[in-house]
Amino acid sequence: MNSNVPTSNTQNSSATSSAAGGANSASGASPTFSPLYQQIKALITQSLQSGEWKPGELIPSEIELASRFKVSQGTVRKAIDELSAENLVVRRQGKGTFVATHHEARAQFRFLRLVPDEGKPHYPENKIVEVKRLRAPADVARALDIKSGDSVVFIRRVQYFSGIPTILDDLWLPGIIFKGLTAERLNEYKGPMYGLFETEFGTHMIRASEEIRAVCADEVVAELLLVQVGAPLLKVERVSYTYGDKPVELRRGLYLTSQHHYKNELS
Repeated sequence: MNSNVPTSNTQNSSATSSAAGGANSASGASPTFSPLYQQIKALITQSLQSGEWKPGELIPSEIELASRFKVSQGTVRKAIDELSAENLVVRRQGKGTFVATHHEARAQFRFLRLVPDEGKPHYPENKIVEVKRLRAPADVARALDIKSGDSVVFIRRVQYFSGIPTILDDLWLPGIIFKGLTAERLNEYKGPMYGLFETEFGTHMIRASEEIRAVCADEVVAELLLVQVGAPLLKVERVSYTYGDKPVELRRGLYLTSQHHYKNELS
């Protein structure tokens, strides 16, 4: 058994004084009440947030991390288990553990839950309708945790599945983070939009919360999605968060579900 494994709260504090201090700043929890693996998880998350290990890069091995934090390998493994379950890191058999990236094929469907009634899910084609900078309306500011009137980037796009317009997305992004984002850059980029945000703006989407309701298409929406005014649509309002639970995107999407359905897996 590793001699660094704490067997009491007192040993916990002495064996990992640096780890506990870092975990406190990351999670605000006292080491007395925070399990040791949670403290290590917080420290690893801090390193991800600071960019010590960038998306797609290999992180140190469990043995190296155990030595760094002066804890057992089992404690590190438990911390990484949780990070993997939260899609912050990806384990690859025989290769190690890597920082999750939106450029991976499997990651591209984490935030896209609209799947075809028949056939396999596939990523849509995008058409950028509009990109502009404006002052955040009050409701947008609240969702993004910024001040009303602060600069935001507004994007409207239509997503096509097999040539059929299926999703109309309106996105708002904090202007201070997404300086230089233009329609030209979005049209040039051929990968997933979150991949662009990650690579060029240093913003990695970690999780999202959604509200879903049924609505009817108005005239503007009907023209963009090539449906009749009043056609039934699924409205999905999503706030996406990066490290530190910081909101960095508000998205309001209208989904045509005549050939698709919204699928979510609960666990």
